[in-house]
Amino acid sequence: MCTWENSERIPLVLASGSPRRRRLLSVMGLSFQTTVPAIDESAGEGEKPEALARRLSLLKARAAAEAYADAIIIAADTLVVCGGSVLGKPADASEAREMLVMLRGRQHRVLSGVALYDATRRRQSVQIVKTMVYMRDYTEAEIRRYVASGEPMDKAGAYAIQDQDFSPVARIDGCYTNVVGLPLCHLYRMLADWDIEIPIRPLTCCPLAVGAGCSLAERL
Repeated sequence: MCTWENSERIPLVLASGSPRRRRLLSVMGLSFQTTVPAIDESAGEGEKPEALARRLSLLKARAAAEAYADAIIIAADTLVVCGGSVLGKPADASEAREMLVMLRGRQHRVLSGVALYDATRRRQSVQIVKTMVYMRDYTEAEIRRYVASGEPMDKAGAYAIQDQDFSPVARIDGCYTNVVGLPLCHLYRMLADWDIEIPIRPLTCCPLAVGAGCSLAERL
């Protein structure tokens, strides 16, 4: 499964089926292709969340490179970590509700592994990005409506920070787009280190930076 984002073909491939990641990469003005690599996302015995996010992002990138050996692959894996639990995408509505109840009124970490992989030049780069997220004390009725909408089902932790109707997050400490699924400032630096021209800087395309300013984007 693959699609071109626009007609100008340049050797960038996003190894993700997430529409949110596609939108975030698009707002940087980059032309890219998308593919969805099939990998086992299970955690290894005793594997820490940071190690899991790092391994899975690189595994996705390497899997995509098997079909696109001449391209630079961009891959990411995002985890929600609350206490000692790692929350992925809910399997059903019941699990989505359980996750939202667990997160309600509490703080948790969002971890993303972000990987660049270039098989032709035999190089790779991986970063772990962490954001602290503080959830508001939403009601049972709000949870029921949100779960019934189907919105939680394809999201780690069963929520989207950008959902304006549910608006589950009270505040964050760190990168906003990391919580959405692709930390733009960190990716910008990684691409720039590989001498890849990025048409639009995060300061002028990140949803948070555009609306409220962002100290991370201002430092680029």
